[in-house]
Amino acid sequence: MSRFSQPDPELGHRISRRGMLGVAAGATAAALLGAATTPATAATGAASAPHGRGRPVLPPGRLGIQLYSLRDKVSTLGFGPVFAELERYGYDEVEFAGYTQGSAGPITLAQLKRLARSHGLNPIGSHVGYYSSDPNAYTFATNLTKVLDDAEALGLKHIGTASGPFRYGSTVDAWKRAAEDFNTYGAAARARGMKFYQHNHSEEFSFATDKPHVRLYDVLLAETDPDLVYLEMDIYWAYVGQFRFSKRPDGTPAPFEPLDYVQRDPDRYPLFHVKDGVSDPSTEHGYRMTDVGDGDIDYQRFISGVTRLRGQRLAHHWQAEHDNPVESFAFARKSSAHLHSLREDC
Repeated sequence: MSRFSQPDPELGHRISRRGMLGVAAGATAAALLGAATTPATAATGAASAPHGRGRPVLPPGRLGIQLYSLRDKVSTLGFGPVFAELERYGYDEVEFAGYTQGSAGPITLAQLKRLARSHGLNPIGSHVGYYSSDPNAYTFATNLTKVLDDAEALGLKHIGTASGPFRYGSTVDAWKRAAEDFNTYGAAARARGMKFYQHNHSEEFSFATDKPHVRLYDVLLAETDPDLVYLEMDIYWAYVGQFRFSKRPDGTPAPFEPLDYVQRDPDRYPLFHVKDGVSDPSTEHGYRMTDVGDGDIDYQRFISGVTRLRGQRLAHHWQAEHDNPVESFAFARKSSAHLHSLREDC
């Protein structure tokens, strides 16, 4: 029996709440969005007409957003108005990138947790720095107990870092040392009922400086304990890595497919970042980041390729993200609309 075959009371509550609230944004949404939104576009993603036939690609209750994408709104409006918009757009979860709200004033972790839940949003994870030269810095290496205390206070099931494992360098042994750090953080998180995770950028898919035939990401996977260390694949950056590092430094081919990593070991990837890019081989990264649905990454294929695996339909959380959106509320609305519209082929 799948470990996800049991009913999820929290998920059921959120879906029921969505049904009661409906999905149309009201006058408050239009006022907050201002010129970026017309009445016709104020509807959430869940209200968009589906494309194609078949069941939704996106599993119910599993759409989140990384709040870094909305940092401008959080710092000026505060978490409350931001959460209200996300609720209207059909989001189920949020991933934090800090717990302060700028000019909106102080907020406690208990208040933040209650505020998210009051808008039907499940706090699913948070990004914290890996290490710092400042012994008082808020990172895993320098303040592990405080980081985990805060995550526990928010009721997070996952706590992780978007920092690359480059603390000791880019050699194989350097990454083995970083893997030991991650195993330590993973054990401490597990003792509190949480999962520690690492979020990739493209450089993780580069090659070791001392052994240029070895991909560093493979070292991370091999040297971390799969019961203690998990991965949040940023799908956009993984495809940038594919563009940049499909050849070894000596020019020999070393192709890889990001989806293959997940399909080989899906339990190691509880979280994903869903961001999009327009293919542009003339640029350093091979893509120009854009709103989800406006780019060339095939999310119908990718999400289906994960959720169709046996027992994996509800095993993952999909967090929309854009590092620098033109208008962050518009990005959030469009991303939800696109992802909710995707249907599996019949």
